[in-house]
Amino acid sequence: MASEKQADEDKPESPSLSTGSELLVVDPNEERLLVRKLDRRILPITCLLYLFAYLDRSNLGNARLQGLPKDILGGDPTGKRFDWAVSVFFLSYILCQVPATITSKLFPPRIWLASMAFGWGVSSTLMSTTFDFGGLMTARVFLGIFEAGFGPVIPLYFSFFYTKEEMGVRLAYWFGFAAVAGAFGGLIAFGVQHIHAAIENWRILFIIEGLPPILLALVTIWFLPDRPEATTFFNERERAIAMDRMNRGTSGDVGAKVEKAHIIMAFQDWRVYAGGVIFFGLNCALASISAFLPTILATFGFSKAISQLLTVPPYAVAAILLVSFGYASDRLQSRGIFMAIACAIAGIGYVLLLSVLNFHVRYFAVFCIVAGTYTTIGMIIAWYAHNLGSETKRATGIPIFMAIGQCGSVLGSHIFPLKEGPRYIKGFGISCALEFLACAFCLVLSISYRMENAHRDKLYGKPEPDNRVETGELADKATNFRYIC
Repeated sequence: MASEKQADEDKPESPSLSTGSELLVVDPNEERLLVRKLDRRILPITCLLYLFAYLDRSNLGNARLQGLPKDILGGDPTGKRFDWAVSVFFLSYILCQVPATITSKLFPPRIWLASMAFGWGVSSTLMSTTFDFGGLMTARVFLGIFEAGFGPVIPLYFSFFYTKEEMGVRLAYWFGFAAVAGAFGGLIAFGVQHIHAAIENWRILFIIEGLPPILLALVTIWFLPDRPEATTFFNERERAIAMDRMNRGTSGDVGAKVEKAHIIMAFQDWRVYAGGVIFFGLNCALASISAFLPTILATFGFSKAISQLLTVPPYAVAAILLVSFGYASDRLQSRGIFMAIACAIAGIGYVLLLSVLNFHVRYFAVFCIVAGTYTTIGMIIAWYAHNLGSETKRATGIPIFMAIGQCGSVLGSHIFPLKEGPRYIKGFGISCALEFLACAFCLVLSISYRMENAHRDKLYGKPEPDNRVETGELADKATNFRYIC
């Protein structure tokens, strides 16, 4: 495989490739082969990175059952110290998302993403060396800083290579690895639970899950493609096709630049904040799922080891539902309706937890919550990866709604205090209400996009779907731009 050893400043300036103004005739089979080539290189690296990113942010839930509170949190009888250890990650993650994602446009993607992976891998590994509450909090702060430069950057990076008809299922594969991480994390924790070593099991867990992203950083810097106009991964014919694809239904930037006007447009777009409301509700559930699911399952009466193992099946189902909905939404070019259905599924799960005491029904409810929440999060990322129009507006708008959403993660890490177990009425009730609120906002956004498309069709006529739309000035407000609904 060709490596990315080319100097970062070596960027082709061919007008036919950078402007996308010349007509390019592309054989569908030729394009299909290029997409497969991209999938083979991009998806394994980015999916594995997200697998370990999510393991590293969520493994506190497993470590809690392996004695971490007793060893370094002074026993933590109220659970408040653990709550803060969970939420401090999200505080630094929220603050750094927007500046990190905008700044990422100024660097080659492989360099940026490799640096972030190395940083959070080191931070996660160092969590195993902490001996007090302050040390754990410090490591979690830096974990949030480095992961803030990864998660929101990936949808932007995917938009360099994939069309709107391909984005949903690719981001479903990518975000699906968060669900895989939930299942994989339970299996790792189950195995670590049975290790008898001179150091505590939770320290071993942090080491096992912290070292892989450091190694993956090296793989990323060598093998992940840079932007289409700059990467050595393409020959010239493939580069021409990739640049043509990048400009279908929109227009891509060339090189490391930021449009300041589009940053302002993103902050003024009400739909970005509506997406933040959806993401807030989803992340409240997501944070509580990842940090508290093993504890909640333990209240069903099983041993700690079995509770770790029972976390696996719900995440497996979530991955299947996410990919299925992502594929269907790509084919139909509709996101909002599928997201509303997934939110409703999760909301129904919380209703069951609140109203039913039967173990089998409550365990089924966990499947609903995990599958519905993960599916909606994966799809909203794909939704905004197209609907913001330009690269700079995506680089700003995506982390804005994600940052708002991560405030829900902070809330989710504080609504399951130990004293309220095993029913956790307050936590389940808040999460239930937020899921149904997210469902309503999905429908509002979908209707809004449909009305705007119809209005533009009436005023300007229907554009050809794959024609280049010049978004350099107006982003998604360009007259020929059409939203995915």
